[in-house]
Amino acid sequence: MAGTAVTLEHVGKTFADGTTAVLPLDLCVHPGELLGLVGPSGCGKTTTLRMIAGLESPDPGGRVLFDGVDVTRVPVERRNIGMVFQSYALFPNMTVAANVAYGLRARGVDRAERADRVAEMLALVHLEKLADRSPDQLSGGQRQRVALARALAIRPRVLLLDEPLTALDAKLRESLRVEMDRLLRGLGITTIFVTHDQAEAMSLGDRIAVMHRGRIAQIGTPREVYRNPADPFVADFIGTVNRLIGQVRDGMLLVEGGRLPFSGNANGQPCEVLYRPQDATLCEPGSGDLEGRVENVFFLGDRTRLVLSAAWGEAVVDTSRPLTAAKGDRIGLRIPAESLYRCP
Repeated sequence: MAGTAVTLEHVGKTFADGTTAVLPLDLCVHPGELLGLVGPSGCGKTTTLRMIAGLESPDPGGRVLFDGVDVTRVPVERRNIGMVFQSYALFPNMTVAANVAYGLRARGVDRAERADRVAEMLALVHLEKLADRSPDQLSGGQRQRVALARALAIRPRVLLLDEPLTALDAKLRESLRVEMDRLLRGLGITTIFVTHDQAEAMSLGDRIAVMHRGRIAQIGTPREVYRNPADPFVADFIGTVNRLIGQVRDGMLLVEGGRLPFSGNANGQPCEVLYRPQDATLCEPGSGDLEGRVENVFFLGDRTRLVLSAAWGEAVVDTSRPLTAAKGDRIGLRIPAESLYRCP
């Protein structure tokens, strides 16, 4: 399967009742790319996916292009796309094999080729031995893989996934993310997936587009978006972030009850800076840049999370080092200047 470039030009959507779901936006998805549309409920990500699919028409003036060809008015059944929904939408009265073959049968593919393609797809998702079972005899993870096999069987130009892992438990979601990543990258098919789970978006996506109130707030690689968020909303949505408000003087950020190095260019001005929980190092009281009181300690297995409070505000700090601090203790923080950043 070869990847298809997907381009949105001034694509927006206002429904008949006057509700604007998506403000006019431009987006280019590269051939073979895995792009995640991520954001909170109601931000417009599913409506955007449905306009790419042809299930919704964009407002006048908006265009959807596949490899530079305008498909805005091409009906969904002629766009040659594969779709996997949150509910999987399997036919309960059909076997696994018949479900996978459904799209091929609808396209008039002959019986011999259908059988070959179904066998190929079931082998791809490791379900060969379950071909004759019905969907209600499968686990959630197996149903998800059947839905994926059915979407891929038609050899689509573009694969669209709408919250495909949401219905699964946390451990199964993690294992299937790894499996889907291997499968989709091996096929090289252009894939656009919608999720509200930032961990899912960051682990699967070559790039992620963070949506907020019907617009794309930022698009970039997971590392770019995490380390250089475009605005406070993105910083908050993609991971946990701490804030410090103070004033910059001579390379130092002065906050109530503390000071720390800061390389920003806001000398003499009020300033809000952000940093991630893992960027702060714990130390003895009085030996760091800041000092706070431990409000809570949470053991998370691979790390310990502390919640601190002080005159300068509150902070969440993650550490993988052995920790003896307990609720009520005073503790110091060191935060490297390069870990502090300002959102535009």
